[in-house]
Amino acid sequence: MKRLKERWGVTSNLQLTVIFIVFAITGSASAWLSKPFCLWLGISKDHVGFLFTPLRLILIFPIYQILLVFIGTIFGQFTFFWAFEKKMLKKLGLGFLFKDN
Repeated sequence: MKRLKERWGVTSNLQLTVIFIVFAITGSASAWLSKPFCLWLGISKDHVGFLFTPLRLILIFPIYQILLVFIGTIFGQFTFFWAFEKKMLKKLGLGFLFKDN
């Protein structure tokens, strides 16, 4: 835990606990919200067969990114999750979305 706190720049166990809670809620919520989005887009096992799971996972990714910052903000951790989000997207080659280095 100590290394993780140092790596993330977290100052207390309470803040680390809040961050873990936000990750848990965001993961569950993004998976849950992907179902209505799939229905809205007409993506179902009947229509796309074996591609359903990969398509749903691709759909979960942007939902997760948005929810992570949103839920993190609700829990008072906007600064941490915004920095985390930018770092993750830069590693995925999407750094051009941000003006700063």
